[in-house]
Amino acid sequence: MAYLSLKDETIQELQNIAHRLRIHAITSTQASKSGHPTSCSSIAEIMSVLFFYTMRLNLQNPRDPASDRLILSKGHAAPILYAAWAEVGLFPVENLLNLRRFDSDLEGHPTPRLNFIDVATGSLGQGVAVAAGMAYVGKYFDKSNYRIYVVVGDGESAEGSVWESLHFAAHHKLDNLCIIFDVNRLGQSGPTSLGHQTDIYRQRLEGFGCNVYVINGHDVEDLLEAFHEAAYTKKKPTAIIAKTFKGKHFPNIEDMECWHGRPLGDKAEDVIKHLQDLIVEADGHELTIKNLSIIAPVPNVDITNVKLSTPPDYKIGDAIATRMAYGSALVKLVEYNACVIALDGDSSNSTFSEKLKKAFPNNFIECFTAEQNLVGAAIGAACRDRTIVFASTFATFFTRAFDQLRMGAISGTNANFAGSHCGVSIGEDGPSQMGLEDIALFRALPGSTVFYPSDAVSCERAVELAANTKGICFIRTSRPNTAVIYDNNETFAVGKAHILKQSSEDQILLIGACVTLLECLRAATGLEKIGMHARVLDPFTIKPLDRESILENGYACYGLILVVEDHYQQGGLGEAVLSALADRRGFIVKHLFIPSVPRSGDAHTLLDRFGISARHIFKAAKEIIETDSTVF
Repeated sequence: MAYLSLKDETIQELQNIAHRLRIHAITSTQASKSGHPTSCSSIAEIMSVLFFYTMRLNLQNPRDPASDRLILSKGHAAPILYAAWAEVGLFPVENLLNLRRFDSDLEGHPTPRLNFIDVATGSLGQGVAVAAGMAYVGKYFDKSNYRIYVVVGDGESAEGSVWESLHFAAHHKLDNLCIIFDVNRLGQSGPTSLGHQTDIYRQRLEGFGCNVYVINGHDVEDLLEAFHEAAYTKKKPTAIIAKTFKGKHFPNIEDMECWHGRPLGDKAEDVIKHLQDLIVEADGHELTIKNLSIIAPVPNVDITNVKLSTPPDYKIGDAIATRMAYGSALVKLVEYNACVIALDGDSSNSTFSEKLKKAFPNNFIECFTAEQNLVGAAIGAACRDRTIVFASTFATFFTRAFDQLRMGAISGTNANFAGSHCGVSIGEDGPSQMGLEDIALFRALPGSTVFYPSDAVSCERAVELAANTKGICFIRTSRPNTAVIYDNNETFAVGKAHILKQSSEDQILLIGACVTLLECLRAATGLEKIGMHARVLDPFTIKPLDRESILENGYACYGLILVVEDHYQQGGLGEAVLSALADRRGFIVKHLFIPSVPRSGDAHTLLDRFGISARHIFKAAKEIIETDSTVF
């Protein structure tokens, strides 16, 4: 459908609103004595056209699942985003003066404490991934006509993650996604590498499969036409390259360096007066936002109380890798609730998410070898409670996307992540493929839950629990086949450990998980043969750790504890146990871990060479018991 020019009064009113938004950005940053008014000014017309003509919003419910979404990837321009929502009537404009105050939710960069923000932004280069995840859900699951808009700064377009996400969006034909590049030429410390070379942006974006428009980002009608055309583009995401100027319409500041992240100070009054003089009032003309009723309704979904369609079905002693059980559990969850989806980074035949891909291909999203986009898209797909999201790859590769995970935690995301191939037990692939830092990574995230299932039964239950647990969940799965040790009817809960071996004669508590738990059980059998007795505990979750169980069983074993893990020393299970005991006297804790960068070899050789096999556990436990007996 061809674009038809609007009345001059409408175009003028949109321009007036842009200037009002600029004024709000100045006054709010003046009040806070900090912020980015010049970065706000470059997108004033973009925000005016989006909020007052293009986007379809619901002011009674800003996160209405049927409404359009806007991600401000250049989160430092938050003041103008807040100003736009105030101008459309969501809250009083006077509240803008509370910007960045401790008692205000109008933070320096947007967070979902505000009911109109879906995800936290501010760490640059992540908004396109989140928007792409939202767009995928909108097109392929909700099958609705709501649209996703994301505003990207030209400085952040140097981030490789932006291009990962553009590739993903084009590959999956996300024609409901519109990415607006604010090409204002200036970064934080100086000009960007490309400046205003919009032809280069065009070539790159077309090469990545986007439908591209190059426009004057301060021309209201250019914006109106570009957004109109984007809405009718099929099978491609749209990229709008908006040539803008930092500090637009700020006399003696526009397009000048050294104004990034600075309020205008003593220049503010003159700039505001100039902007007020640019506003041309039109008598009796008032704009309203689009009526939500023109959006196709989205289906009602319920993602609470999700269960496995059938319980685990294994035989004790069977050798089943926990990564295989992860894939089986995904299939069972989808059988119970079709809102469960899985993303993977070209590793589904290793993580075994391919089981879901084969059984329910529409519930599987391939993200290819692009882990930053994998995590960002998962966070986007989890927004507004439309889906239950699992994302998987090798545990070690999540380190590449730590910033995305960190921002996900700030966003309060409920996305779940599964990392396979952890520790030296993966064997011959060598240290580059071994997850040895992953527990530390996920434990460090606020509000996270870290599952470390030890067999197929507990892994299926971990997946089920993760689907129902708020916040980021991480499920650590292992490559080798390991023995099933739990009955299919065993009950599991977040923060509850299991005792696998005990007696009234126990002298030491052994704590391990999956491969090291099995080594602990072997060591305990060996100790028993020489008249020593060990109790064995499986923590199930590393965070939260079952502190009470460790205390109770540790005291029962005379305060002697040996922790064994297939992970580096820092941040793993051992340090979690030590933290749990930090305020208690009477404990001696020995910690076996991977002490240095490992190397290739078969799994059994590596477990032994790096000191976490049953032989080493036996020796360490015996020494602790004998030393304790000598001392006391």
